[in-house]
Amino acid sequence: MLDNLPRLPVAQWASDFVDWLTSSFSFIFDPIKEVLEGLMDWIIQILEFIPPTLFIVIVMALAFIFMKNKVLSPILIGVGLLFIYNQGLWANLIDTMTLVIISGLISVVFGIPLGILMSKSTGFETVMKPILDFMQTMPAFVYLIPAVAFFGIGMVPGVFASVIFSAPPTIRLTNLGIRQISAELIEASDSFGTTPMQKLVKVQLPLARSSIMAGVNQTIMLALSMVVIASMIGAPGLGTEVLSSLQRAQVGTGFVAGLGIVILAIIIDRFTQSKK
Repeated sequence: MLDNLPRLPVAQWASDFVDWLTSSFSFIFDPIKEVLEGLMDWIIQILEFIPPTLFIVIVMALAFIFMKNKVLSPILIGVGLLFIYNQGLWANLIDTMTLVIISGLISVVFGIPLGILMSKSTGFETVMKPILDFMQTMPAFVYLIPAVAFFGIGMVPGVFASVIFSAPPTIRLTNLGIRQISAELIEASDSFGTTPMQKLVKVQLPLARSSIMAGVNQTIMLALSMVVIASMIGAPGLGTEVLSSLQRAQVGTGFVAGLGIVILAIIIDRFTQSKK
């Protein structure tokens, strides 16, 4: 009986909607693409201008300054980066780092304010929760379809898909961190006559810092996890080597590239969780 029911043209509706967006709002998508491409080219040029050995020394010095383990952490980071350089993957590493930096930065810039708004308005939180659930549960591959439709092939659609996939943790944990601040502390700040902005900047955000940074850490890790997926739509980097090795059944090459991604993920994770 159900077989006789007419099929809803959902696929056609979705296709028509995306076509309408790309045609009606190209004046928005095209400048965004140009700005992001220019910004990413600029970052890549700066990172490539720094000699690999000097870059490794700088990262090791930063690890010595910011990480608790002043000896082992810089050494392990240096060994990991030297391994990537030794395997001829340095240029791919730079591309991957650029993708992660831009995606993570955009996600944090938009995510923290949205999390603050959610903490201030229960109605806005009610609206945002199903949207965030949708963003996190939708398979990451699906985001590549509108990304290509809006921005074409390359690193920009990879950034777009990464932002959608990786932004929810920052939004959720910013909201959670502010809402978990005890009412007594909020009342104490109110008793001193603080304005809403002063209370946010001087009381709520500092107290919610650990939760916010946990969200930032998860956002960056999710952005990095999109590297291989983004390579399917032309985003360069270590993911391209993994995808190429998979297509050619080159186990060794794919293993080395995958190990490079793991090393980069560990380094970024340690930096975003470090406390001096």
